[in-house]
Amino acid sequence: MKKLSFLLILFVTAFFAQAQIASNIYWVQFTDKANSPYSIDNPEEFLSQRALERRARLNIEIDEYDIPVNPQYLQAVADCGAQLLNPSKWLNGVSVYTTSQSVVDAINALEFVDVVRNCPDFPEAQRDKEIWLANEMKESSKPVIYRDFYGGAHNQVFQLKVNELHDMGYHGEGVVIAVLDGGFVGTEEATCFDNMREEGRLLGVRDFVYGSTSVYSQSTHGTSCLSTIAAYDPNEMVGTAYKASFYLFHTEDGNGENIVEEYNWVSGAELADSLGVDICSTSLGYIDFDMPQWDHHFPDYDGHTAPMTIGAEIAASRGMICTNSAGNEGSGTCTLGIPADAEHIITVGAVNSAGQRASFSSVGPTYDGRIKPDVMAMGEGTYVASGYGSWWPYYNGDGTSFSNPVLAGAVACLRQARPNASVQEICDAVRAAGNNANNPDNYNGYGIPNFVDALGMVSVGEVALGENEVLSVFPNPSKGNVKVTFKDGVDNADMTVYDNMGRVIINTMNVNEIESVLNNLSSGVYTVQVNSEKGNQVLKVVLTK
Repeated sequence: MKKLSFLLILFVTAFFAQAQIASNIYWVQFTDKANSPYSIDNPEEFLSQRALERRARLNIEIDEYDIPVNPQYLQAVADCGAQLLNPSKWLNGVSVYTTSQSVVDAINALEFVDVVRNCPDFPEAQRDKEIWLANEMKESSKPVIYRDFYGGAHNQVFQLKVNELHDMGYHGEGVVIAVLDGGFVGTEEATCFDNMREEGRLLGVRDFVYGSTSVYSQSTHGTSCLSTIAAYDPNEMVGTAYKASFYLFHTEDGNGENIVEEYNWVSGAELADSLGVDICSTSLGYIDFDMPQWDHHFPDYDGHTAPMTIGAEIAASRGMICTNSAGNEGSGTCTLGIPADAEHIITVGAVNSAGQRASFSSVGPTYDGRIKPDVMAMGEGTYVASGYGSWWPYYNGDGTSFSNPVLAGAVACLRQARPNASVQEICDAVRAAGNNANNPDNYNGYGIPNFVDALGMVSVGEVALGENEVLSVFPNPSKGNVKVTFKDGVDNADMTVYDNMGRVIINTMNVNEIESVLNNLSSGVYTVQVNSEKGNQVLKVVLTK
């Protein structure tokens, strides 16, 4: 009951005040987590079962980052007269609202408070962000050249070979994605999300800006980004992981450009982690703020300075794959938006349907010399849902905001196929599968990934139902020339090969026949079920020809 109560508070209220004015928001940084009622020995009190299962599957230990902010500290800050907004266990602090300097002074005087930072708003930086977003939401002049099952999304799906993963049976089933954005106007009505809603794959929403239980306000930007992954409107628009499940989090405040939005995002990522989310897709970036003292300059792009970058790195260490748009600031020296500098996330730039870099796509390097972006996906002429209903349901837009979720959906299919692979293994495979992997640079990163190749680069394990392994298939994944042999001590077995639809391809006791069949099958994922006196076994065999 204690675990459920904590998650319910975190998900529904999280100490929020309603719709406050950002100029009176402060960040309170705590010194420690001493005397906390929570312990790493009892993680079920603050992490869901799904989160714990993900940690176990990926061999990730529970540590102090996972311990929630000390509730006694939060209560003491509230007792000073401040309204609590978003706590962050990873950054060990809380954003608060107050109009009183005496309240700020009282909070500063608490022995466990390190510093209180003011986060006021001025209009200049927000106007820049609004121009940036408005340009992404404009109708692109790029025509839709080809339409099929994927409709207008054909080019962006086929460019990454995600359609081939779909053909193998990977559509994102069982994978949970959190989309963190600036609003999801129209998501609750758009027909392309009917399938997601009807199948119960919209798992929850949360507003970290206004503290409400709805995220369907402020902007259609999140709706458009979500559609590139989740849309299922055959022959009109189908996304890259249209069978995944989703949480929608509103972290970007359209009324100002405030560093507290970075803290909002970290709190959102923490909630995603606690709920067992597999992938965080974010099409946001921060450079300049309404309060210039918080602006990000080149030395900040070192992978461990900006609050959101720190949060993204911790998120990756918890087992979540984070993808983030590179930004739309074009060429120069490090025109990225935070947290695109984070080392262990996938930063996504934009190309057109021909694979050419979009001129607006931001570039690296990071301050410490790392290549960014990591990879590219279609962000020029991308087909997206508008969020404006049936009178204008879809359009072609430009922006790394769109290339990022296109890529995130592809990663979801890869995660489905390789549930036991580490974050590092998945990210490394995506980079290595890029068409620029042999000569990566700060304009195109490692290039446009071929996700069939990425699939083949991440090893797949054999799943034994009994105590003994019976059959060996090597190499697996394979581009051909598969060798199938019995394990030592096994003389014969009943073997059945199934395709990804569960149809029997062959049933035999002849290991040479199994080998011949596998070597003559087309690309895909196949299941070999083996029954013998020595044990029973089920193997997934991946062919990438």
